[in-house]
Amino acid sequence: MSLSTLQKSINEQLDSCFDEMVEHRRFFHMNPELSFQEEKTAAFIASFYEKLGVPIRTQVGGRGVLAYIEGSEPGPAVALRADFDALPIQDAKDVPYASTVPGVMHACGHDGHTATLLAVAKVLYQNRHKLKGKFIIIHQHAEEYAPGGAEPMIADGCLEEADVIFGTHLWATEPLGTILYRTGAVMAAADRFTISIRGKGGHGAHPHDTKDAVLIGSQIVTALQHIVSRKVNPIQSAVISTGSFVASNPFNVIADQATLIGTARSFDENVRSLLEKEIESVVKGVCDMHAASYDYSYERGYPAVVNHPEETDHLASIAKITEGVEHVIEAEPQMGGEDFAYYLQHVKGTFFFTGAAPEDPECVHPHHHPKFDINEKAMLTAAKVLAGAAISYHHS
Repeated sequence: MSLSTLQKSINEQLDSCFDEMVEHRRFFHMNPELSFQEEKTAAFIASFYEKLGVPIRTQVGGRGVLAYIEGSEPGPAVALRADFDALPIQDAKDVPYASTVPGVMHACGHDGHTATLLAVAKVLYQNRHKLKGKFIIIHQHAEEYAPGGAEPMIADGCLEEADVIFGTHLWATEPLGTILYRTGAVMAAADRFTISIRGKGGHGAHPHDTKDAVLIGSQIVTALQHIVSRKVNPIQSAVISTGSFVASNPFNVIADQATLIGTARSFDENVRSLLEKEIESVVKGVCDMHAASYDYSYERGYPAVVNHPEETDHLASIAKITEGVEHVIEAEPQMGGEDFAYYLQHVKGTFFFTGAAPEDPECVHPHHHPKFDINEKAMLTAAKVLAGAAISYHHS
């Protein structure tokens, strides 16, 4: 059987799996589980493969699940990955498949990622006698919350046999039928900083007798923006955002303490190190000016997602000839983080985005929004591109 005939046959079989994909996605959506707590989701995934007769490993690096599909002829081992954890967000959608778990929802599409990969794996297994090489199906827990599930799964051997890896993210703000790819850095390193300011409190009527922690913190928040504008090469990208500023005092009391928590994002490791150093330099300078003291911590999260050139070109070429794909676009780098980065530090591969915007513009919301939803037809597009990239890599 020719590769084009095989791909056409697999796409037709994926079409027949669409209703099951939707059923699975909605089940996951109604029954979300937070990072590192995904007992029922992992059990569902394992049960799915057990019923098919696919060899699996469970509790990989924690709650991860691996499935193994052997082709009938020798060839490279292709890994495909999807994540399955949810977020601590209250689902605000008025739909029949809304989350049934208070304060927890799939607000980033991981339910769709998992449903997509289950369908791809099922069809690959049903066609294993026509395929070359090996497929390693990686169902990863805990992507949303650092340190994440990728590193412990890798440490537990999920990539031991892999020659290449492909993964996708359903992207709810891009139109259906769109595939976005990029060689090199495509998602940013995502770090967290915490600044605790210790001043001297006092009465609101006597500021001259105090070291106002709120004033000091406010100056730090403003001064941090000068790092990106004046310390980082303008050809490179970086973001520093303060997301939390807490000083719990009555209205008429000047705070003696304040805590700032924020994130720093970058693509280049040198820029990443610069941000870590310069943030403390700003904090120290402002605190010294006010004779205040501080504690500073900088926690490195996921590194930047850096796609490999040949594998990205391969993915893009397959996407251009895949049924249901209308636009294949070179993506702008995204400042969001992803622990898929760790896989790409160990094996070659690429991570791409699949357009999944709902048909009704009123229902298009950004990721991590309480009304987040996807166009479920995007799962079929993602499945065909992933399967096409995997089987054609074996035949290349």
